[in-house]
Amino acid sequence: MSRLMHVTSGPYAPPTARRELTAVSADGARLHVEVHGEEDAPAVVLAHGWTCSTAFWAAQIRELAGEHRVIAYDQRGHGRSPAAAEYSTTALADDLVAVLKATLGEGEQAVVAGHSMGGMTIMAAAARPEFTERAAAALLCSTGSSRLVEEALVLPVRAGRARTRITRAVLGSRAPLGPVTPVARQVLKYATMGPGSAPDRVEACARIVHACPTRVRHAWSQVLAGLDLDHGVGRLTVPTAVIAGTADRLTPIVHARGLAAALPHCVGLTELTGMGHMTPIEAPEAVTRAIRELARLTGPTGQNEMKEKAS
Repeated sequence: MSRLMHVTSGPYAPPTARRELTAVSADGARLHVEVHGEEDAPAVVLAHGWTCSTAFWAAQIRELAGEHRVIAYDQRGHGRSPAAAEYSTTALADDLVAVLKATLGEGEQAVVAGHSMGGMTIMAAAARPEFTERAAAALLCSTGSSRLVEEALVLPVRAGRARTRITRAVLGSRAPLGPVTPVARQVLKYATMGPGSAPDRVEACARIVHACPTRVRHAWSQVLAGLDLDHGVGRLTVPTAVIAGTADRLTPIVHARGLAAALPHCVGLTELTGMGHMTPIEAPEAVTRAIRELARLTGPTGQNEMKEKAS
């Protein structure tokens, strides 16, 4: 199966990058990085989630590249980044730091947005000086810091040990996803998207998810099943916004509310009614707007406003 099995037309087709490069992580893992927009524009860095790729951010890249330098990278084993020996939250943090180092100039900062595992990447890196020096603000999109399997609502049964055990087995399955069929679309829509998701958005998500190699999908599922990044939330001191769908079955809205309450500098919680887990594709305008607002908030005008409020 192609590693780049995404849609090729419409708003969810990935735009062509201005340039591409490879960032090398601490353990030697090689990460595919794309840069869109003008080189001297304010930077935005996008980290996608489990089983996705840079193609997942197509709508945000297309809208933001006119005013920002948009940097998107494939998490290890996803998209055009080769599989690696290690899969862990430490690796997630190492990889993000490597991308920031490879793409940002001396003293330059970026708004860093992460969806699902990408948000977990930000939390994993929160205490790293390389992150705090280069991150002006963060967006945590449809994500959580712990108890992912226990809180997941993929199975419509009462919470408890049985649901947790079965959910862990389903999400950690080694079975290949196979081609994108009508049944596969329906399964993916039920598990990851809101009930009102348009067919073109379901198709875009299905193609991206089904392109993830089975071995990589399983390896990361084991990391997510044991995730505990609650400590990282408290160390994420940059201005941080949280956005999530109220119909999210993978990381239910309870996670977003918990993050917003625990963050040292939360600048807003946006709950998207009826939206599921794939918010950058399900609600592209809302996610793009959240990134733009963080860029404005941390720009010269926004900083002056914050100083005035504090004085």
